[in-house]
Amino acid sequence: MVRPYVAPATPYSAGHRGVDLRATDGGTVYAPADGVVHFSGIIVDRPVLSIRHPGGLISSYEPVESALASGTAVRRGEVVGMVLAAHCVPAACVHMGVRLDGEYVSPLLYLGDVPRSVLLPTRPLSASVRLG
Repeated sequence: MVRPYVAPATPYSAGHRGVDLRATDGGTVYAPADGVVHFSGIIVDRPVLSIRHPGGLISSYEPVESALASGTAVRRGEVVGMVLAAHCVPAACVHMGVRLDGEYVSPLLYLGDVPRSVLLPTRPLSASVRLG
């Protein structure tokens, strides 16, 4: 990883709404899971590919050039595009963002790199509350 996800303090404040993953110029991009192409085209000055997945998830990749049209079904592991050098100068990288029901979340939650939080009690349970 070149740059981690940094959640913004508010929906409109500064942050890094995704992760930058080291890649090679011209490298192949694969679908991380089954889905349908939501968008494939240019946003401002760079090519972007977005895939809609079940459960309200959309994953987005840039700068990724793709010949796939919106509405095209893709399977996990299928080639979906090619990395273009531009995002992480001087080396190439892919910016990956994930939205859950329209809100940005860390892509690492879906790549298996962040352990789930476990809430622990802050004080011992009283005898009347203990089970068993």
